[in-house]
Amino acid sequence: MATQARSKSDDSHNHTEKDAKNGDNGHDHQDGHSHGLFGGHHHHHDNAYLTSQNKNDAGVRITRIGLYCNLGMALAKGAGGYYFNSQSMIADAWHSLTDLASDFLTLATVSWSLRPPTDKFPTGFGKVESLGSLGVSGMLLGGGIFMCISSLQILHAHFFLDAAAAAEVMAHGHGHSHSHSHGHDGPSLHAAWLALGTVLVKEWLYRATMKVARERKSSVLASNAVHHRVDSMTGIVTLFAILGANFIHDASWLDPVGGLFISLLVIRAGWENTAAALYELADRSIDDDIKRSVRKSVTKALDNDIMLANGQQHLAELRDVSGVKSGQNYLVDLELAVPADWTVENVRTIEDAVRTQVGGSVRGVRRVHVRFVKLDETIEKFDEFISGEISPRASPEPEDHDHSHDDHDHNHGGKEHNH
Repeated sequence: MATQARSKSDDSHNHTEKDAKNGDNGHDHQDGHSHGLFGGHHHHHDNAYLTSQNKNDAGVRITRIGLYCNLGMALAKGAGGYYFNSQSMIADAWHSLTDLASDFLTLATVSWSLRPPTDKFPTGFGKVESLGSLGVSGMLLGGGIFMCISSLQILHAHFFLDAAAAAEVMAHGHGHSHSHSHGHDGPSLHAAWLALGTVLVKEWLYRATMKVARERKSSVLASNAVHHRVDSMTGIVTLFAILGANFIHDASWLDPVGGLFISLLVIRAGWENTAAALYELADRSIDDDIKRSVRKSVTKALDNDIMLANGQQHLAELRDVSGVKSGQNYLVDLELAVPADWTVENVRTIEDAVRTQVGGSVRGVRRVHVRFVKLDETIEKFDEFISGEISPRASPEPEDHDHSHDDHDHNHGGKEHNH
């Protein structure tokens, strides 16, 4: 009998929760992290551990602890940077928000994006997450640019303006003015304790998360652990900027330099996330590693002993894999070549087997559309699209108008002749 395809709308959600309980999928998972120079990084969280309902799982627990710690530290660094007059700490708070935004966005949209498709939304609701991501990343990009400009203004005032003008710029830039016992306009030394605390918390999160990742052999948790370590390094930059501004003679410029450095990281992450959201909304193709995972799953399905209705072995082969990303969902298109004399029942048997295998082994796949072609022919890619050379103006209305106009001319000419 034909293998039955999954039809429940929550297949992807169930599969995600299963992975959160049993560890990562290995090669079928795309962790989406890339780390650049000096801790610059861009990442898309795999939020299986945040959305799972299994709160007793070690991976779920440490991931949510990390989320709560990030939230607390972002608020503390923002308030502390404002009160202690530290540009680098305020920029570090924005840096923390770039990571929190992705997690909270997923938590807010996961149930919506996993709703089944409707007549009005035939491809589902995954783009809701893409729209939200565009808004949040745009906000963070703007925040990073604001912090960058603020740091540049303070550096300009420090090096190029007199003391009175520099003090005015500082008061305008921060919106407040504090008097410090160390007698200069740099950050308060008390900010160093807050920076040190965030470094220690992040280092503990790195070690705790990496321990669970090694026990579970989970690349998802390992990526999150590395991300905690990168945040710890950013906190060290903030700490040294504050200490240098307090203990090195006439080095209050170090704090806005640290803020400038961190704001550039925020701008980079905000721009990359904004670009990723725009690409999703523009229906750019799925990543190559997802294509490889889909191809491997399809090959595995075709290698199984699929018996057709007439008892024969199938001769189907995979020709092409494509698709688009819709939020956290993947809408996959496959092209399979089969013999020209196959019946509808035969192709349906293959289609069900392939859809079941891909949907069950590649995380995030929400739809598998299969197109069948003949084995002995080569089909040009994108041939199903209507050529742009065909004029959309070819309609009956102009023809009827032209015909009536011709008749009118003919009759008019006849009348003239009779007259």
